[in-house]
Amino acid sequence: MLGLSPEHLLVLLVAALFILGPERLPGAIATVRRTAQQAKDALANAHEQISSEIGPEFEQLRKPLGELNQLRNLDPRTALTRFVLDPPPAEPAPSTRVAGVDMEAT
Repeated sequence: MLGLSPEHLLVLLVAALFILGPERLPGAIATVRRTAQQAKDALANAHEQISSEIGPEFEQLRKPLGELNQLRNLDPRTALTRFVLDPPPAEPAPSTRVAGVDMEAT
């Protein structure tokens, strides 16, 4: 939640108690919660609207970005471990076509 630790939240609540007083503090907390919920709903609606308008293009953009994020998370040690420990990829079957000519057909 906003990167605040419980200690920071406690300090903020105590400061708000001194500034606002015990009479106005519950109303202020309710206002902050309502505003935060409205902002969260607005962001969710904006994301949904963008996703519906862009449609498949959004997913096509999302896939390469995910691949870039995977590359960003790689470090040399992980790459070397993966290269050494993973089995080599299977080689494709040799082609019987040479320069566009099917040797089996001739």
